[in-house]
Amino acid sequence: MTDLPLHGAMPEARPARSILDLDPRTRARNRAEARFRAYGLGALLVGLFFLVLLLGSILLNGLSAFTQTRIQLPVELLESELDPQGTRDPAVIGETSSLGYGDLIEAAMVQAVAAAGVPTAIEPGDLEDILSPGAGAQIREAVLRDPSLIGQTVTFDLLASSRVDGYVKGRVTRESLANDRNLRPEHLDIVDAMREAGTIERGFNADFITGADASERRPEEAGMGVAMIGSLYTMLVVLALSLPIGVAASIYLEEFAPKNRFTDLIEVNIANLAAVPSIVYGILGLAVFIQFMGLPQSAPLVGGLVLTLLTLPTIIIATRASLKAVPPSIRDAALGVGASKMQSVFHHVLPLAIPGIMTGTIIGMAHALGETAPLLLIGMVGFVASNYPNGALDGFTSPNSAMPAQIYEWAKRADPAFYERAWGGIVILLVFLLLMNLAAVLVRRRFERRW
Repeated sequence: MTDLPLHGAMPEARPARSILDLDPRTRARNRAEARFRAYGLGALLVGLFFLVLLLGSILLNGLSAFTQTRIQLPVELLESELDPQGTRDPAVIGETSSLGYGDLIEAAMVQAVAAAGVPTAIEPGDLEDILSPGAGAQIREAVLRDPSLIGQTVTFDLLASSRVDGYVKGRVTRESLANDRNLRPEHLDIVDAMREAGTIERGFNADFITGADASERRPEEAGMGVAMIGSLYTMLVVLALSLPIGVAASIYLEEFAPKNRFTDLIEVNIANLAAVPSIVYGILGLAVFIQFMGLPQSAPLVGGLVLTLLTLPTIIIATRASLKAVPPSIRDAALGVGASKMQSVFHHVLPLAIPGIMTGTIIGMAHALGETAPLLLIGMVGFVASNYPNGALDGFTSPNSAMPAQIYEWAKRADPAFYERAWGGIVILLVFLLLMNLAAVLVRRRFERRW
């Protein structure tokens, strides 16, 4: 027998080809891989572009809220107006309301305008429009703290009105004041002259970080301090409840619970609760914690309870994933040397899962820190608190707001100065979120163990 063909010539041998030569199919595959890498790089660059655009717009609109225009105004505190009897008794001096300081402020403004050398046809009573409506209250508080100031000429560092502050920052122009009832272009001539004289200056606004919300007539006095305290107390409640409950439930479901239909139903419900809109938790908190249980409305305690319900599914899912990531050999080795099931879990498995547990907890709390809808439904709106709580325990039960609710409240007000402060509040909120995410990274690296 032979393999040679019976008819025809011998088949031609294929030319030898090196394995380094690329055939068309390999070239097509390499081109597809290059396109995929280009798509991935392009998507990353697009994401970074929008991230930089977002952060840039936030900083561009929000950083100006951390500065404020102030007017150094010498005010003569006439004894005949504030303390005619000369008793220097705070009770007697307190009978003069902040409106009673209007004549003193008006006289001081007339002298300041004259010193600036600006001829103006504005009536003396309209010169106070350059100052904040709260200037009288600021001077009154200073006099009540130190009655010895009466009879002297004291230079006060007073807030300028929101329109003047906007003009100094470039937010308000002369053209935009054409239909403005609060300020006229003639006022801006005075402002320019006082700026040249050094009487009006723009500086760092510490009150924005430490202050409280203000009325719509005094946006220049609004601050985030009280709302930050409210968020702090709310997060303390969330941490105290969600961490132990979430970790305990996760350990039981992952390590001790039998695998049956009941536990499968619980797992499905936990996964579904993580996708429930946050406003549903707000309605639940309003119905259960306030209307049924009678807890104080607008209190950080109720806000913490509502956000705990919101955070628990996230913590349980993250904790279960961390426990599941621990190799089964760790459990088997512990049981092999005589440890009980509980000793195996708490002495060996749980320490190895701590980095993931803490990371999930911090990320869940950061998510809760930025929630607005549940807090609005239980009454933690921006104007409910104007002072700091009286003591540590009072901070949990007294009415207060939170940073996201305060930002929402400012954003819906008409005055552009509040809109500027809403952007500034977002800057503060982002700083808190970045610090919490940084803490999550540091905790993971601190407790991470390799096997």
